[in-house]
Amino acid sequence: MIRIVLLVVWLLLSAWLVIWTGEGLFGVNQRESILPFSGEDTLGGPIFIGVAWGLLLTFGGTMSGFGRRRKVRGESQIGVGRLVEISRTGLTVNDVPQYDLFIRVTPGVGEDFVGQLRMLVDHSEIGALQVGQPVPVRYSLSDQDTVELADITDPAVRDAMLQWRIERGLIDPHLVRARTSGTQVPASVLEVRPTGRRLEGQSELALKVLMAPEGAATWEADTTVFAFPEAISRFQVGAPIWAFYRREDPHTVAVTVEKEAGR
Repeated sequence: MIRIVLLVVWLLLSAWLVIWTGEGLFGVNQRESILPFSGEDTLGGPIFIGVAWGLLLTFGGTMSGFGRRRKVRGESQIGVGRLVEISRTGLTVNDVPQYDLFIRVTPGVGEDFVGQLRMLVDHSEIGALQVGQPVPVRYSLSDQDTVELADITDPAVRDAMLQWRIERGLIDPHLVRARTSGTQVPASVLEVRPTGRRLEGQSELALKVLMAPEGAATWEADTTVFAFPEAISRFQVGAPIWAFYRREDPHTVAVTVEKEAGR
């Protein structure tokens, strides 16, 4: 609602200034005007309105969203982008700072481009945003200035992120079938060891896990997983995780820290 009010006020002030300028350039009688707060004896009116117009454009535009669009126009596509820059805008709302995120997107067709996302980020959450981190996004090939964060709970978005990991070797090729079409069951970490390999800013861990499907016998399996540094603690010994396996090959296991709905 505030955005709409600010936009309406800004448009009214813009119309006032356009008419006032037109009267000054083309008006026959400069002493008369159809506008309130104008004329020779009220020069302060145009000055005040001009200042108000500028302030709304500078500050109101940021707050209301008409200074920079936040929504992707037209038909959007799902992809995975990589954070290339994070900077504060200087605006704070309810003690929550606003940031500009610049994200490099590699579309399925065409060249890479950098889109912008402006959003409020709580102090406790900014540490999770790191340059180089992959993020799911929605984008339009016809309007590449702006991107949106995609909902990771959306199955299509989740599939796009999974395909991105597979294409970049973040899931061992012999684990891909288990990860994409296997049965999901609870599991626990029994052993963990870094392998020393790094890809896409993530470290590879060698795991021994205890598979624990409900109502069935447990068994142990060895596997590997790539994880961001801040997520490594999620794979500590004893940590509950989720694992995927195919019934004909129960010892080929892929793991993740979050349960996937519908699996």
